[in-house]
Amino acid sequence: MIHIIMGLKGTGKTKKMIDGINAAVAQDHGDVVCIEYGRKLTYDVSYKVRLVDSKEYGIRTPEMLKGLLSGLHAGNFDITHVFIDNLYKTIGASLAAAEEFVAWCAKFASDNNMEITITISDDPANASEELKRFL
Repeated sequence: MIHIIMGLKGTGKTKKMIDGINAAVAQDHGDVVCIEYGRKLTYDVSYKVRLVDSKEYGIRTPEMLKGLLSGLHAGNFDITHVFIDNLYKTIGASLAAAEEFVAWCAKFASDNNMEITITISDDPANASEELKRFL
């Protein structure tokens, strides 16, 4: 299952994601991974969350992020939740690339029985019908 938190800068997307991360850790019995751009969530989420800094690994394209997600899953089948903060900073600010990535994530999450939550800094009015189904 995919969830998208979309809004302009300063609308509380990261706060909603942090609440979701901490709820997932408290309620579920699987592993939780958060992919962030830069180390800024260390003190906001539970110590049980695996924080991955995409900037540290040089992730700059959707293909690289797909590889990272696939590798994380290949190394740990117990991952139940993946949170990706600020998709545009990680893969570039392209709505078309974000739509294609979200479609891939929907299939990946379904095939591997996990939930993926993504924050996107953009006006929700710009979202395509494909993205709107996950808002």
